[in-house]
Amino acid sequence: MKIAQGNIFGPIDAPPGIVNFAGGGLGGISVFINLVIRFLIVGAGIYALFNLVLAGYAFMSAGDDPKKIHGAWAKIWQTLLGLTVTAGAFVLAAIFGKLIFNDFDAILQLKIFVPE
Repeated sequence: MKIAQGNIFGPIDAPPGIVNFAGGGLGGISVFINLVIRFLIVGAGIYALFNLVLAGYAFMSAGDDPKKIHGAWAKIWQTLLGLTVTAGAFVLAAIFGKLIFNDFDAILQLKIFVPE
């Protein structure tokens, strides 16, 4: 039995979409980090939405129990406060981007540069 010299698997093409992660300029690990950060921001928003819905349900189903009402109201308040702080951070980032770079999106466009 004879095995051919060279690559025994033949040519392997890169999967579709890999062009976004490889190549010159901003690519590779920096694109991956940007995607992870965006995923975490979206995930935090979805978590806040579910937390708010569950707290509202707990508030409606609390009945006349003051401890349950207080706990549900505290959860609603904390969720709304967290969303306000998060939205405020984006507003401040836009304002500072305009003041420093004369562009509202300068800080909001997540660009992480890493050595290649």
